[in-house]
Amino acid sequence: MKILLAVDGSAYTKKMLAYVAAHDELFAASNDFTLITVQAPLPPRARAAVGAEIANQYHADEAAKVTGPVVKFLKRHGVEAKVVSKVGSAGELIAKTAHAGKFDLVMMGSHGHSALGNLVMGSVATRVLAECKVPVLLVR
Repeated sequence: MKILLAVDGSAYTKKMLAYVAAHDELFAASNDFTLITVQAPLPPRARAAVGAEIANQYHADEAAKVTGPVVKFLKRHGVEAKVVSKVGSAGELIAKTAHAGKFDLVMMGSHGHSALGNLVMGSVATRVLAECKVPVLLVR
């Protein structure tokens, strides 16, 4: 099974990883894991001020901060994972990556905002659920 793990470095990512590790059917060595993290883009003026090279390095560094601990955790459990990092709208890019990569499952932690909170702040999980044609497992 191809599993896309959406990670953001939060406590909710840790809960999702604990869930994966506790379920042998998901954490099997035969499964193919890919991590995805999506960074919010810098404002256009800030990107122009620092230059594309510095902005791209900033995004790469931020992605490594998020994915590094997850990669170490998975390696300790004998799982090698691919890493994908993108810049843009997290919900949209996670859904597009899941579809384009022909994944069987998307897993992600959910912050568990209320309906009002989602309306005001938006929710990556809500956006993924709305746009993704691949099954999504949310862990709270």
